[in-house]
Amino acid sequence: MRQRPTTAPLGRWVDPAEAWVALCGNAGAAFWLDSGPAATTGMSYLGVASSLTTDFDGPVLDWLRSQRRDVDTSDLPTGFALGWVGWLGYELRSETMGTPRTRVSRYPDAAWMFVERCLAFDHTARTVTVLSLGDAGEYRDAVLTALDVSPGLPTTTPAAPVTVEWAYDDGRYLDMIRACQSAIREGDAYQLCLTTEARVGVSPDPFATYLRLRESSPTHHGALLVAGSVALLSASPEQFLAVSPDGVVTTKPIKGTRPRGATVDGDARLKLELESSEKERAENLMIVDLMRNDIGRISRVGSVSVTSLLAVESYAQVHQLVSTVRGELADGLTGIDAIEACFPAGSMTGAPKRSATLILDELEARPRGIYSGVFGYVGLDGAVDLGMVIRSLVIDPDGSTVGAGGGITALSVPEEELAEARLKAAALLGVLGARP
Repeated sequence: MRQRPTTAPLGRWVDPAEAWVALCGNAGAAFWLDSGPAATTGMSYLGVASSLTTDFDGPVLDWLRSQRRDVDTSDLPTGFALGWVGWLGYELRSETMGTPRTRVSRYPDAAWMFVERCLAFDHTARTVTVLSLGDAGEYRDAVLTALDVSPGLPTTTPAAPVTVEWAYDDGRYLDMIRACQSAIREGDAYQLCLTTEARVGVSPDPFATYLRLRESSPTHHGALLVAGSVALLSASPEQFLAVSPDGVVTTKPIKGTRPRGATVDGDARLKLELESSEKERAENLMIVDLMRNDIGRISRVGSVSVTSLLAVESYAQVHQLVSTVRGELADGLTGIDAIEACFPAGSMTGAPKRSATLILDELEARPRGIYSGVFGYVGLDGAVDLGMVIRSLVIDPDGSTVGAGGGITALSVPEEELAEARLKAAALLGVLGARP
């Protein structure tokens, strides 16, 4: 008989942060996929994993394929139908693109936890549902008991001042931008997403730090993933890939950035400047074309389209240009095939993708690690929802890191690109008590 997950209403609303304290505080493998502190729409998911895998015998995506289970998810609500939650680090491009493996990160290339039960928070209806591969009613009772004895949210205090160390000083990063432009002029690339990294020698509590991050940088694809000694804290605004159970594939690449203004009029001017920027529009269009090609490789002929082009989305610190590309999986293919065709995301490489990654690997001369990779879930129903690991913190016992960067084109002004990378890192470093 096929296994059939069960559901049960929790019976009352609880803030996801309070649920984390009650259920996940001491867990070695736990997750929170977060729609934000003031969310009135969307879903959040939270729970403790039953297993965690960070060492893989062979390609990670082949491992994920091998984990598929024959489970009847027809009674579960739309969204995360239990399954796997985790990340793919940028260096796994060697598996999906066949490029040489030249860098080794201090972080696991991938971490995937199996989730047999969790809480699903519906922010529109203000309801909480218990999902379980076992008895959901039994799990609900355990959750309610844990909530009743929970100490509640910790008092959040500002982080103590710390010193930040950048991977490159300003002069070197400006030289790297100019080297990107030289490669573009030589015809080796159209666009290159150059990145840097800031390191801070502190390892704060991931949960308390995430509370500060989500308050300062609310977003629809936030996350706190604890995988053993490594924690990923994300305020990402970018969806890498979504695949519905019936095979609809969507990606929403972001390219093009302006800071938020200090006044209403100033903010409006910066938004208009972004919308009308020839350089930013060209940057976005190049990545849209790349992602159309990637999705086209696994889609039914004629199904690929651009459903939204150059839309502005506004966040706490920045305005962004966002486009949406859609396709429908060809017969016999799955969401894992879509990940394999599209990873790493074009918005974090440049175009053409293979040439861009090779140029950037030589210029950056360091592993990107989890940054520039993706995180999210692969559900038992075949659904996929993965966000980009940008605007994110990674914490381990050796300290904390923040990645940042931007797309370089022939029209880029190096000093402006440096300022953009620092702007993107500023809020994250502020959460750690540092300044860029």
